Amino acid sequence: MTRTLYIGNKNYSSWSMRPWVLMTQVGIPFTEQRVRFDSFEADSHFKQALLGINPVGKVPALVEPALGTQAAIWDSLAICEYLAESYPDLHLWPVDKAARARARSVCAEMHSGLGQLRSHFPMNIEAHLPDVGARLLQEQAGLRTDLQRVVQMWQSALAHSNGPMLFGAFSIADAFFAPVCMRLRSYATPLPADIQAYVDRVVALPSVARWIREALAEKDFLPFEEPYRQAPT
Repeated sequence: MTRTLYIGNKNYSSWSMRPWVLMTQVGIPFTEQRVRFDSFEADSHFKQALLGINPVGKVPALVEPALGTQAAIWDSLAICEYLAESYPDLHLWPVDKAARARARSVCAEMHSGLGQLRSHFPMNIEAHLPDVGARLLQEQAGLRTDLQRVVQMWQSALAHSNGPMLFGAFSIADAFFAPVCMRLRSYATPLPADIQAYVDRVVALPSVARWIREALAEKDFLPFEEPYRQAPT
C-alpha cells in the first residue's frame, strides 16, 4: 500500500504545504488526500474526517502502512523527520553536521515561533493584498520584528551555504519556509534584494510551482479564513 498524505485546502494550508512540497520535490511516492476546510469546530466535516486519521484532527497527517497499527504521523515536523530517517540517501537534512544543526534550529523556530507573522499574514496564495500588508507592517510592531528575524535568518543561512537554497541544496528547511515565501508574495512585503531572489528561487521550484497552480485552481473562497477581504468577483 502507498502512504497517504492528508492535507487541507492548498490555498490556505501552510502546514500541509511543507511535507507535500518536500515529498514532491525529491520524488518520495505518496497519494494525496485533500480534506476541505469547512470549519475547525468539533462537529465540522473536516474535524470529524481527520479525527478518524489522527488524534488531534488536524492536517497534515501521513498514513504510513509500514508502521502497522500505529500508521499515522501528524505534525509537519514529525513527518519530515520520519521521511529523513526513512530516506537517508536523499539527504533531506544537510550532510554537514553543523549545517544540519542550524537547519533543524531554524525549522524548530518556524514551527514554534514567528507567531505574529503567521497570525497577521495567513497564507492565501490566490490573494494579492499589498494594501493590507503595508497597513499591518505599519501598525504591528511584532509583525515587523518577525519579518526582520526571517530576513536575518535567511541571510545568515545563505551566507554560510552560498545558496542557492538556505543550506546549499534543497532541504527540509526550504520546504518549511515555502509557505512564508507565499505570505511575503501575497502581502507584497518589501524585501532586500538577496532575500527576494531566494523567494523567487523557491517559487520556481517544480514542487512549489505545482502547489501554486493547484491552489489557484481550487477557487474555494472561505470567509472564515479571509476576514480582511470579500469574495473575489
